[in-house]
Amino acid sequence: MKIPFLARFKEERNTTPAALADFIRGADLDYGRGSNSGKYVSEDNALQVSAVYACVKVLAETIASLPLPVYIRETSGGKTKAFSHPLYPVLHDLTNSDMTSFTFRELMMTYLLLWGNAYAQIIRDRQKRIIALEPLKPANMMVTRDENTKKLRYQYADGAQSIEFKPEQVLHIPALSFDGIVGISPIAQAREAIGLSLATEEFGARFFGNGARPGGVLEHPGVVKDPAKLRESWEQVYRGTRNSHKIAVLEEGMKYHEIGIPPEDAQFLETRKFQVTEICRIFRVPPHLVADLERSTNNNIEHQSIEFVVHTIRPWLVRWEQAIYKSLLNESERQIYFARFTVDGLLRGDFNSRMAGYAIGRQNGWLSANDIRSLEDMNPLDKEQGGDLYLVNGNMISASQAAMKGSDALESSKTAGAGAPDGALNGTEDINAST
Repeated sequence: MKIPFLARFKEERNTTPAALADFIRGADLDYGRGSNSGKYVSEDNALQVSAVYACVKVLAETIASLPLPVYIRETSGGKTKAFSHPLYPVLHDLTNSDMTSFTFRELMMTYLLLWGNAYAQIIRDRQKRIIALEPLKPANMMVTRDENTKKLRYQYADGAQSIEFKPEQVLHIPALSFDGIVGISPIAQAREAIGLSLATEEFGARFFGNGARPGGVLEHPGVVKDPAKLRESWEQVYRGTRNSHKIAVLEEGMKYHEIGIPPEDAQFLETRKFQVTEICRIFRVPPHLVADLERSTNNNIEHQSIEFVVHTIRPWLVRWEQAIYKSLLNESERQIYFARFTVDGLLRGDFNSRMAGYAIGRQNGWLSANDIRSLEDMNPLDKEQGGDLYLVNGNMISASQAAMKGSDALESSKTAGAGAPDGALNGTEDINAST
């Protein structure tokens, strides 16, 4: 099956760099950004809609703010941070000479949310170690497959210059896709909803910017010699928000008739509210995170925030982690190293809920004092203070221990001929295990 868009690019891929840049821009226009509202919708002007801007901002900033360490797998099944790996500072601290890790990931997420694809050039040193990642604009990137090698080709138009990257030179994170290679633009797919938002905002701005209400008619009982001058004098006095609600003085028997439809009658405000919900649905962002608290309460906001992490943030994190695994680690490193976001801070409940959870973990032996202090961003205790001890309640022992102690008690009873032996089960004995 031929995709017309890619087929047309194949026919023209031998053109000059300048023509390639023009082709990419033209292809982007051909993709279809017009909407029935009459507004042209693009990835750039979509941010003029406050709800789109807020959704992109909250998603990009949230993911950019999460720690992204590189871990090494332990033979025991655990993991430790691989501080010595050259990729660690690139992902966690400084991605390139101009961008911190936060700035880089915020930019990449903005590309993902608007264009559906995020690209970055992989910079390596002479030892083939990754030392930097340079973001590439998705609007200038074209991805095709070479007919001979069957490998992907990344054709990038940088002004009048055309650059071709090999797959191992590009970190590519696609969003929802039709072919598993190139993601589709959420803005292009939702252009009707975004176009309607742009149209309603423009309507509201024009309405409030025109206090003279051009939807009205001035009626004069006679013949007006200079209607243009009358219209100009009327707008000069009453046009604009500063002049709205002024008292009009009509002379010579003139009358004013309003023929426009007030925004309330046209359900203007309701339309704008619905568009906020519609755009939140596109990005799967809870409305309360974009300051729409109409249906939010103190009881459900915490649960909505957890759902936001589980159902919205987590899929994006998996895309990032698997793209890093695929593009930034070689075949031997994949067996040992991996990158994973830390989301514990986003899942923290209120103080009472956290303390109750810590108490359960502490009393059942799977949290130490230092584990809890680490989760609360506190300094660890020394070993002499018992910071690494794992404690369990004495009246909770395994069935095998109970059977063993029961057998010892029976044997002691036969030997001593007495009642309860010294080795009988004591249900209040403390059992401590340290690691």
